[in-house]
Amino acid sequence: MESTEQTTEIHPVQADDLDAARLTVERLRMRLRAVIVGRDDVIELVIIALLADGHVLLEDYPGSGKTTLARSLGDSIIAQPLEHEIAAFRRIQFTPDLLPSDVTGTSVFELDTNRFAFRPGPVFAHVVLADEINRTSPKVQAAMLEAMAEKQVTVDNHTYKLDELFFVIATQNPLDVAGTYPLPTPQLDRFLFKIRMHYIDRESELGVLSHYPTPSLEMNRGLPKVSRDELLQARRAIRNAIALLEPIRVALVDLAGALRADQRVLQGASTRSLVLMLPALQARALIHGRDYVTPEDIETLAPHVFQHRIECVPGLEDNYEVIVSCMKPQIEQLARTSLRR
Repeated sequence: MESTEQTTEIHPVQADDLDAARLTVERLRMRLRAVIVGRDDVIELVIIALLADGHVLLEDYPGSGKTTLARSLGDSIIAQPLEHEIAAFRRIQFTPDLLPSDVTGTSVFELDTNRFAFRPGPVFAHVVLADEINRTSPKVQAAMLEAMAEKQVTVDNHTYKLDELFFVIATQNPLDVAGTYPLPTPQLDRFLFKIRMHYIDRESELGVLSHYPTPSLEMNRGLPKVSRDELLQARRAIRNAIALLEPIRVALVDLAGALRADQRVLQGASTRSLVLMLPALQARALIHGRDYVTPEDIETLAPHVFQHRIECVPGLEDNYEVIVSCMKPQIEQLARTSLRR
């Protein structure tokens, strides 16, 4: 693998690009819903993060379907013919004895060429499941931080680019803290969303059992897949064709300011979180059939964007209410403003 930078050719956005993006998203959503039952809200957030070029941290219980979700997402992406070193999906089981080279890859001496050759690790994939990411050492977490932040890895003083579609779904158990390494703030800040999953309802659970003996990952067999290029084209169309007017930007900045000034908050949201949130708002607008961002988009996504970034005073376990109360004035102000383009 060459350590050269990838370049993306830029074309003007056409009028029908948004329609093509909506069709791509709908095909992807249909495939995921056929496999994952009772989690439509989680599926939507994961698709939004993928379109917004972000990453997702799932806080869930064992057996909740996180691996199935990630595998189904990876299986829904058509591999490109020339990308023989880029897999659609890879799972990394994080353990205390894991080494950075187990994630990024390593240089191997080849006797026939008398040279060192780089062998890419599992991080070279479209969709990477970082299972129990808080169980590995800070050194491995640092290697993941470079991959998530820069879409590259550094091995033996050489830098290797990851694929442009590189997307991480990381998990951690909310109850099991023995033998874990809490994720540092800089790494938490690289996750666009932190999604807290709960047990599915009774009807959905009965639906899962009714699929037996058909394996869950085969439930979407026959449904059309999406290509890597279609997803990248959808990203570009969303960023350039979904209206993101100045009042939305003002509301986000004022919301961040309100969180930082709130006496219940010790550490507020970063500027990076506001930048990462912009394409997420546009992606949600597309999914809901609009070509402009509304206050509803902010109201829905803000808790998932800010909950893992702000630190509240001791004794305040759930910071959701803090975010909602700080957001209320901005949402009311936006409701009185026309955001249609």
